Amino acid sequence: MTISEVCKIYDLSADTLRYYEKIGLLDYVQRNASGIRNYQESDLRRIEFIRHMRNAGLSIEVLIRYIDLFHQGNHTIPERKQILVEQRNLLKLKIKEMQETLDRLDCKIENYDTILIKHEQELQAIQDEAE
Repeated sequence: MTISEVCKIYDLSADTLRYYEKIGLLDYVQRNASGIRNYQESDLRRIEFIRHMRNAGLSIEVLIRYIDLFHQGNHTIPERKQILVEQRNLLKLKIKEMQETLDRLDCKIENYDTILIKHEQELQAIQDEAE
């Protein structure tokens, strides 16, 4: 699969994919006879993993560490799991903070609705008196 096809599937730029390869998040991507990147299924699985982890808020540095441990073999499984647990806890905290912010916004919107209804009622009363 070409880089442009991968970009469309995963909504990433070609520069981002090249950068991931350059910093070691992606292993060297095979190239065809013309030197064009030819992404394999294993590359796509890695890209999907990276994309999900970035969406979850993992930094590039944490991902590099995780991939480095992955390359070191199965004896790093506990450390890799610990990274994921820590990142999950950070994501849960962020979700909690975002939910609190959403609740606050909902409350403010409700207050505006209450104020608007009150003003509409006052205007209607003034209009009724004028008639």
